Amino acid sequence: MKRLVILALALITFQANAQDNKKEKRQENKKERLEQRQNLDPQDMAQLQTKKMTLHLDLTEAQQQKVMALNLESAKKRKENFDKRLAEKDNKERVKPTKEEKLARMNAKLDAQIEAKKKMKTILTAEQYTKWEKSLSKREHGRKHMKKGSKNKKDHKKEDKSDN
Repeated sequence: MKRLVILALALITFQANAQDNKKEKRQENKKERLEQRQNLDPQDMAQLQTKKMTLHLDLTEAQQQKVMALNLESAKKRKENFDKRLAEKDNKERVKPTKEEKLARMNAKLDAQIEAKKKMKTILTAEQYTKWEKSLSKREHGRKHMKKGSKNKKDHKKEDKSDN
């Protein structure tokens, strides 16, 4: 009986350590990806994104140029916002944004997404646009699950089954 209790405790301890290591590795990887993104300028980010879209959607040369311009504009805005948030984060006297500021930021983000969709619709063919929309929704769906964390794994599985 003592051996079973000791064995069970050893297994539980080992399990807890393994989970901590996974969490630490994920955090390290996240920091590395963040640093890599910081080192890329908007031109490089836009170029990479355009190439990925070209492979995924089979874009023509003319479409690539238009998408590149759109991606460059978006990358510049993202970099600007990222730098602004980073500066706020470094500022030790930062204050939490008010409800109105959060709402304004969310509205601006949604407006930008709507505008980007409109522009993409004019650039892409109907088939390409549908494929692009599906990839966006998959990515958004993945982000929602990542934000929620592992608290509601059962709920996520139910949602995935209902989506199919």
